[in-house]
Amino acid sequence: MNNLAADKDKAVEILTTMWRIRRFEEAVDDLFGRGLMHGTMHLSIGQEAVPTGACLALTREDYITSTHRGHGHCIAKGASIERMMAELLAKETGYCKGRGGSMHIADPETGNLGANGIVAGGIPIATGAGLAAQMKGTDQVAVCFHGDGAMGEGAWHEGVVLANMWQLPVVFICENNKYGMSMSSEQAFRLEKLSDRALGYGIPGVTVDGNDVQAVHDAVATAVARARAGEGPTFIEALTYRWKGHSKSDKNLYRTREEIEQWQGRDPILAFEKEVVAHGTLDEKQLEEIRTMVRDELRAAVRTANAAPEPSADDLLSAVYAK
Repeated sequence: MNNLAADKDKAVEILTTMWRIRRFEEAVDDLFGRGLMHGTMHLSIGQEAVPTGACLALTREDYITSTHRGHGHCIAKGASIERMMAELLAKETGYCKGRGGSMHIADPETGNLGANGIVAGGIPIATGAGLAAQMKGTDQVAVCFHGDGAMGEGAWHEGVVLANMWQLPVVFICENNKYGMSMSSEQAFRLEKLSDRALGYGIPGVTVDGNDVQAVHDAVATAVARARAGEGPTFIEALTYRWKGHSKSDKNLYRTREEIEQWQGRDPILAFEKEVVAHGTLDEKQLEEIRTMVRDELRAAVRTANAAPEPSADDLLSAVYAK
């Protein structure tokens, strides 16, 4: 596989995407804390390498399905941060006209079939997208992002069984961030690696360092090539960690500050920046230019979204199809 840290164009693309995800989530965390956003929110700060590395292996025409912790997937697949911000601020210019919020952003133009507030809810959708691609004879692949908690749901079993039965072009990516809400994945699953479960379904399974964007990209690129060749699904476990709680109401009583700080020391963005500098691909000045560009982008997105019109009550039933 191509060394991403040694490729200037790829390195810039990767760092821009990861910083966009990080700064977007930091911005919405701040807005939520100041009472300017409502509902709930699930942040993926610390997990940026997984969606970035995975989506880098896809085309715009390929599909993804996302989760309740899905901001990173949306951004990595090419979503507009301005429209995402507007959605979270409940504005008419948002992806769902302000009606869906954080957990229900979809962007069919970039192949994003939607985030999902239901644990494992995206798995049958991805399997269906894979079936559609197979029936239409396209070379599209569906990538299904899900958490470790989803592997305890029946929908996970059903989706993987059908995908293998029909040899569908689906890649299942488990973002194992160590906790399903407050339940440790080590307690929930008596397996050394969650990828070992793939053996029982007759599909390849691999575990990678989810904080290493190169490792994620290489595993997904291999799985995507296999899927395009008609060889069926692959399961990938990406080991990573969320720095924040499960949601905004999480008091983090189930893990220690030391554990969080240990994982913060494995920051995937800073790790990739070090690799890029070590290869002489970019220098510190160029890295700072990327950070500044993304910062300015986010500030502009917040200003534009805040100034966008509020949804009208007259349009309340426009997307309701059953009365």
